[in-house]
Amino acid sequence: MMKQLSKYLKYDLISLFAVVLTLLGLAVAQKPQAVQAATSDGKTQVVFWHEMGGPAEQALLKIVDGFNKSQDKYEVVPAYQGSYDEAVQKIIQTHGTNTSPAVFQSFDISTAQMMDSKYTTPIQKFADADNYDLNQISAGARAFYAKDGQQMAMPFNTSQPVLYYNATLLKKYHITPPPVSPSYSDISRVATQLYNRSNHKVKGMTVQIYGWLLEEALANARTSLTNNSDGHDGTPTKVNLNNPTTVQFLKWIRSNIQQGNFINYGSGASAGTNQIAGFLADKVGMFIQSSATIGQLTANNKNKLGITYFPHPDGTKANGVAIGGAALWISNDKPQNVQQGSFEFIKYALNAQNQAQWQKATGYLALNKDSQNETVLKKLYASNPEAKVPAQQLATATPNKTNSGILMQGMQLTRELEETAMETVYNGGDINNALTTANQSINDNLKLTNQANGVKPK
Repeated sequence: MMKQLSKYLKYDLISLFAVVLTLLGLAVAQKPQAVQAATSDGKTQVVFWHEMGGPAEQALLKIVDGFNKSQDKYEVVPAYQGSYDEAVQKIIQTHGTNTSPAVFQSFDISTAQMMDSKYTTPIQKFADADNYDLNQISAGARAFYAKDGQQMAMPFNTSQPVLYYNATLLKKYHITPPPVSPSYSDISRVATQLYNRSNHKVKGMTVQIYGWLLEEALANARTSLTNNSDGHDGTPTKVNLNNPTTVQFLKWIRSNIQQGNFINYGSGASAGTNQIAGFLADKVGMFIQSSATIGQLTANNKNKLGITYFPHPDGTKANGVAIGGAALWISNDKPQNVQQGSFEFIKYALNAQNQAQWQKATGYLALNKDSQNETVLKKLYASNPEAKVPAQQLATATPNKTNSGILMQGMQLTRELEETAMETVYNGGDINNALTTANQSINDNLKLTNQANGVKPK
């Protein structure tokens, strides 16, 4: 009982912390407009905050360097800000000060927070003034960062959840691979055959305990997590996690656990690492993860990699899944020339050539439609045809309010609670009880968040 009480106290404290941060953000917003300095050679300085590390950072810095050399009016100054969570708080707390960025990267589940903050200038404003054709950028990617017909931010490092399978192992055991857009039973069939035909040496499948994947299961079945169409028709005031689609998804996983063909790698970063290691070592034949993982799965992989779409429930047509990753936003606390410089940099980063190179270097999807005609991607697809699949999944889905992301504040805690429910089910707990408990805690947190933001329940 004390353990349970401590758990809920933790959530209350997190919610209280969110309220305090919101109030701090409002206080900071009252500070005078920040002044952006010019460089020594007279160029307008554009400070760019990002959260890319490793190879992705190197690829990003090449884009920055290319932009700076491509013209003599602006100088983009990149600055790494740590994790997505850390960066969001820095962005909120520094707005209106001399230390705030002119353009910044912010991850998908912070979208509602960025929109509600009123700290940014919509991309739409610059696109309209510049006659920039937003339609050249993937509609599915843009939909997450749009509201009331206005493009608020530009999608940038974008991924799709896909299903990976070991094509070499399936061929070895004479197993027909899953179709392009598989159902749950299609995946279970392959998992069972692989487990049995390998004499139980290879587990058939795994699904990481990850709230994002649970949300994608809802999206692909055209089911909203919240009222007001996942926030696209207004601020969410109620969450319904315990719905038939979630139950069906968890029952599907539970059935494979019971059949013995499923391996549970748990949750968190270590789970993702162990999952990939297990897949590369032929310990598990299929798993679902971000398309940005392709690079890790093709480097030094002795097996042929298979990729297909995120699975959908039997008897339900696939609706398409929401993107993951982050977008580029323009701060409204900078002079107009600095904001314009930010937009010029965004346009450069999203041109066809840069997006094609970005996909090759990082595994994130090229969002400019003309990127598919670039030689760098044609060569990539020639050597690895499966690399086309994530972009095809994104392109074939019609954007709608259930596959365009969830615009709700407090998504970090929501995912933590979703994962607690998933873990309970994976360990044999009652599905209904696990979802009911998580649902109550998510709604309690949402109520506190909305109260802090002055949103009245409907």
